Amino acid sequence: MRVPTLREVGTEARLLLIGIPVLIWTLIPIYHMFLFAISPKQDAFAGKLWPDHPTLNNFRIVFNQQHYFLRDFWAQFLNSVVIAVAVGALTLVIATSAAFAISRLRVRGGRTVMNMALFTYFIPAAFLAVPMYRTMGNYGLLNNHWSLILAMVTIASPYAIWVLKQASDKLPLELDEAAIMDGATPLQLFRMVYVPLMLPSLVAIGTYALLLAWNEYLYAFLLLSKDTEITLPVALGNFLAADDSPWELLMTTGFIYALPPAAVYYAFRRYMVGGLTAGAVKS
Repeated sequence: MRVPTLREVGTEARLLLIGIPVLIWTLIPIYHMFLFAISPKQDAFAGKLWPDHPTLNNFRIVFNQQHYFLRDFWAQFLNSVVIAVAVGALTLVIATSAAFAISRLRVRGGRTVMNMALFTYFIPAAFLAVPMYRTMGNYGLLNNHWSLILAMVTIASPYAIWVLKQASDKLPLELDEAAIMDGATPLQLFRMVYVPLMLPSLVAIGTYALLLAWNEYLYAFLLLSKDTEITLPVALGNFLAADDSPWELLMTTGFIYALPPAAVYYAFRRYMVGGLTAGAVKS
């Protein structure tokens, strides 16, 4: 059994001294959100580390939609799910096809188009919200889920294409040449060689696009307005419009809304770092 050296022990100790405070600082807001969720209304701002009378009644109110601001909770939750899944799927289709064409088929002007798309990130996405609103209005897509889906795909695709292109560049060209010699068409090459080898990066990019759409507020607020069509983040903003906001219900709903992306990230966490940084370091 190998005994760690003093230098290795010191390095691990320094990492722990940094990592543990960062972890605690990160978990504090989540813990306070949970405290709100299990506290009665009168104890919500008691400032205690644990409520005197913890309760799950807030969860029952949210699940049963027993508050004015929660009357469309399940419809809004479903809207968020549908939009996030659609954004993830469309971003994957567009980015995978574009990266394959640029990296493997070497289409003329492909790299130029990719670089031009990346230049859009020099403009903050918030600055493009109003132009996007006008564009969707011109095409009659306001108050339609497709307006938000297309807007989020537009934002997510340039980065997704860049990541997948970098990962694709690492695949040996000999695989393509061998498949072509066996008579494979570009579509067969894409389906039978490219996609299986790119699967970790595809999972990472799909998860990235899904979470990006799941957490979006500004574009959802501008492009959707009907209570039955908005996403849950926009609906949560309505809580703040009341003079006596039910903070315990707001935090409960937020806590529930945070669980699906946490589960998705946990399920695919091993792909996230490797997939999103694929091709960042040349071997």
